[in-house]
Amino acid sequence: MAKHRVMGVDACRAGWVGIVLTDDVAVAHFGESIATVVADAEHDGAVTSLGIDIPIGLPDESRREADRLASAALGPRRATVFLTPIRSAMAAPNLTDANRISRQRTGLGVSAQAFALRAKVLEVDDWLRGTTLRVVEVHPELSFAHLAGAALKSRKATWAGAAQRRRLLADAGIELPDDLGLAGAMAGVDDVLDAAAVAWSARRVATGDAQCLPDPPERFGDGLDAAIWT
Repeated sequence: MAKHRVMGVDACRAGWVGIVLTDDVAVAHFGESIATVVADAEHDGAVTSLGIDIPIGLPDESRREADRLASAALGPRRATVFLTPIRSAMAAPNLTDANRISRQRTGLGVSAQAFALRAKVLEVDDWLRGTTLRVVEVHPELSFAHLAGAALKSRKATWAGAAQRRRLLADAGIELPDDLGLAGAMAGVDDVLDAAAVAWSARRVATGDAQCLPDPPERFGDGLDAAIWT
């Protein structure tokens, strides 16, 4: 049976960190842009499936069902799901304008946390138009909840949370080496763990074992599938 070479990508302060899995071998990559981190990974071979922890499919006039369902599924970790703003609000130059546009069209505002992702979201939105890779949206907390059998209680930024997440990945056969090269120097511990969890879900997409919320995915004006995969 052919091996699946899959990749999980997460945003970090300096750019993007990616974890590539070939079977259970994990290799880390770093890039200042989504295009460069994927290109760096593909120097070693084609990627079958790519998961990314960033919204794909921006709504036009409503909230995404994917966000609502993911929030409900995570229970005590629901705060980790940011409601994706409508496209016109995401395109606004500042949070004040984004809030004004969103309230006019949806009656709801835009959180500072969601708007802080603006540049990354729009970067991926633009990159998707030119890639032939199969790319899906993954929320790492949903992946970890699936691995654990329930939503985790510990926060990923804590020692206990990081230890638990690394152990869950190891139990799933994903051993993260201590030396991750440039990625280990540029990305935070939680970013690396999230990218690895996203890679785990990307592998499930490649093998046909993944589930998505909602099923089937929503489609907005951009024509992209809007769903969170696990």
